[in-house]
Amino acid sequence: MVRSSSSFALILGTSILASPGQAAELVVTGHGVDQSDPIVVVGQREEYGVRSTSTGTKTDTEVKDIPQAMTVVSEAQIEDQQLRSIADVLYFVPGATPGTGEANRDQITLRGNNTTADFFVDGIRDDAQYFRDLYNADRVEVLRGPNAMIFGRGGGGGVVNRVGKRSALNAFNQFSLSSDTYGGVRFTGDVNHPLGRSVGLRVNGMYENGDSFRRRVDLDRYGLNPTVGILAGPDTRIDLSYEYLHDRRTADRGVPSQNGMALDGHDNGFFGDPEDSYARANVHLGMMAIAHRFSDALTLRSRTLIGDYNKFYQNIFPNSAVNSAGQVTLGAYNNRNNRHNLFSQNDLIWKGSLGGIDQTLLFGLEAGHQNSRNHRRSGSFAPGDNVVSISDPTVNVDVTFDSSLTDVNNSTRGTVAAVYLQDQFRPADWLEIVAGLRFDSFKLNVDDLRAEGGTFRRRDELWSPRLGVILKPQLNLSIYASYSRSYLPQSGDQFSGLDINTKALKPERFDNYEFGAKWEPIAGLLATAAIYQLDRTNTRSPGPVSGTFVLTGEQRSRGIELGLERSISDHWQISAGYAYQKAEIRERTTACNPDAADCEVPLVPRHSFSMWSRYSFSPKFAAGLGLIARSNSYASISNAVKLAGYVRVDGALFYKLTRDIEAQLNVENILGADYFSTAHSDNNIAPGAPRNAKATIRFGF
Repeated sequence: MVRSSSSFALILGTSILASPGQAAELVVTGHGVDQSDPIVVVGQREEYGVRSTSTGTKTDTEVKDIPQAMTVVSEAQIEDQQLRSIADVLYFVPGATPGTGEANRDQITLRGNNTTADFFVDGIRDDAQYFRDLYNADRVEVLRGPNAMIFGRGGGGGVVNRVGKRSALNAFNQFSLSSDTYGGVRFTGDVNHPLGRSVGLRVNGMYENGDSFRRRVDLDRYGLNPTVGILAGPDTRIDLSYEYLHDRRTADRGVPSQNGMALDGHDNGFFGDPEDSYARANVHLGMMAIAHRFSDALTLRSRTLIGDYNKFYQNIFPNSAVNSAGQVTLGAYNNRNNRHNLFSQNDLIWKGSLGGIDQTLLFGLEAGHQNSRNHRRSGSFAPGDNVVSISDPTVNVDVTFDSSLTDVNNSTRGTVAAVYLQDQFRPADWLEIVAGLRFDSFKLNVDDLRAEGGTFRRRDELWSPRLGVILKPQLNLSIYASYSRSYLPQSGDQFSGLDINTKALKPERFDNYEFGAKWEPIAGLLATAAIYQLDRTNTRSPGPVSGTFVLTGEQRSRGIELGLERSISDHWQISAGYAYQKAEIRERTTACNPDAADCEVPLVPRHSFSMWSRYSFSPKFAAGLGLIARSNSYASISNAVKLAGYVRVDGALFYKLTRDIEAQLNVENILGADYFSTAHSDNNIAPGAPRNAKATIRFGF
């Protein structure tokens, strides 16, 4: 449902935005804990990207010295583009494609590998199915290619890691209010205050209520994230964090296909019953991080996460292509998922010299426990009620939901224990080697609660190596070759697939071979290039029918990825990327289109390009320009429905009224391109949003 745009007009007319202050973090440095309280310069901008991170190695490492492709989207870029979700971010990451996730979860494809679980927060697994928000994210890091040495099981195509905002020792208050063309409103707050000289308290909050260009589709969500940073002596920092996120939205599954293409001309029509199609999630995340420096050489980092996820979704959706009479058959089901996660990571890092060679040694232990309860119920219609005409696809019908013989109804218990060792060493000034090995013991018990069910158990013991060789002919240039491996047990990324047949199957295996270069042509600008081959064996892929999977045997992804990020000058910031990808099923399956010469992995366009750039013309005025371009891809593994390529142009204007007040206007799809952005299956295809303007006010003090 589209509301009056009066709220948008009001904010546009008064558009004032206060620039965010730069938080002074309490950090453990090489000389102990930094207890300084620097003055905040309100309005000082941060750059796009980052120079160093621990995501790729678990040690603080410059991005150009990580032998794997990686894209970092910083808070500054998130705010400039008004990015609010993981999907928003991934449109600007080479080799990544967001899916619809059946309108109830984040679901992505990285280097041709689809996942709903390869998400992390501050390096700890956050694998339940829900939509994550970026209101409390300092940055989003996308590491491409498998790296189980760092992250453990899964992550076959890569991982997405959200780095949360931490408390600081200076006081600042930042607020923003946004509205868009369709009447959506979003409010965020970021408040930080010191509690004495050794404790900082920071609270991030968000509320969003939105409508859509899609009729009778809406969203209501809010989140709260208090964090406390404690300096417990000169060499110890403790961080405590709690987040609550509530998300309720219409489960909009998009439009069906017709004659092998997405149905055109019905971009704003809801197919199904919007009143009985909704997704609701309540997420509680508690985290504790401890960093202690024993000496200048030896540091301990410990992190613990407790997560409770409560989710229910129900949908009545298009379940067939449009027939010759202009009709579509509907399907329906609901699903309840509850999960409890407990993970603990402990890393010991030593930096020094052995035999005259500089070393960074990492020794780590990880333990985790996950309990899940899953119950799906299929919907049945009265005769004729499940057939709708494309001229009037929105209905209000009675649907009976009940468990069928094939609906999942189980309780799962998963435990993991892991040990890993990694060495980053420099035999010469121009040579660095990264070598590591991880052992995981993953045990899963599944209690099938259906009438003919049973209890199924499997233990997988997995060895995951990584090796990277980095040549540094110049200080600003790194050339690397790397190999990494990961595994995914056949229970799937959400533990739903273990039964009497799959419990005997070996895990899926992912092997990544990569060559690349990272170059800083000028100070502050990073250019990257990578060429890779990613082999996946014992493959499970989403089937052509929603909610099903097929075993395809073997899959290979090959590609080239180019990136450019950070700053060209003090006034010009950029984030750009191009990817050429070819992802194919190498062993044919009946799910593939028998008429196709090759069976391609869905949602993998052969060519994709994205760019966002902000240029400051003066201390007060700046403008941004963005571009997303994608070639054709397929909606599902059947290769029967094609998603046409498209080009979308975005833009933004920024005006600073005072030292800490600035105005911002973003326009998405400036040229009004008519396109389909992504899909979940052949008949669940998402129309791209038409032109949409977002006005924001942000003020800080």
